[in-house]
Amino acid sequence: MTGGSRHWMVIALALFAAALAYAALAPATWQVRLGLHWLIEHFLGFFAVTVLACAAYPRPMRVAAVLVPVAVGLEAAQALTPDRTPDIATALVAAAAVASAALLADGLLVLRKRCRPN
Repeated sequence: MTGGSRHWMVIALALFAAALAYAALAPATWQVRLGLHWLIEHFLGFFAVTVLACAAYPRPMRVAAVLVPVAVGLEAAQALTPDRTPDIATALVAAAAVASAALLADGLLVLRKRCRPN
């Protein structure tokens, strides 16, 4: 991957991560909902962030080691907002999304390495 495309991936990752933080901590009336169940929305959001992070930085387990505490921390930070309460199920779903995306990316990297001609 070239340096220019990685640069744009990092910018997109930062924007998407900021959007997730905004969605987690902004007032509930300001949120844009997809119309899906809220657990599915959390899973899809953190799965997408993890896939993008793994594309920008091809060390999936390190990415997961950073994003799992971020996901749980964002859910815990909802205790600081007046109109929300933290939910353990949401934190677990977000952590599962990060872990599954990282495992998928790690498997794809291993497969790519094995299939590469010497």
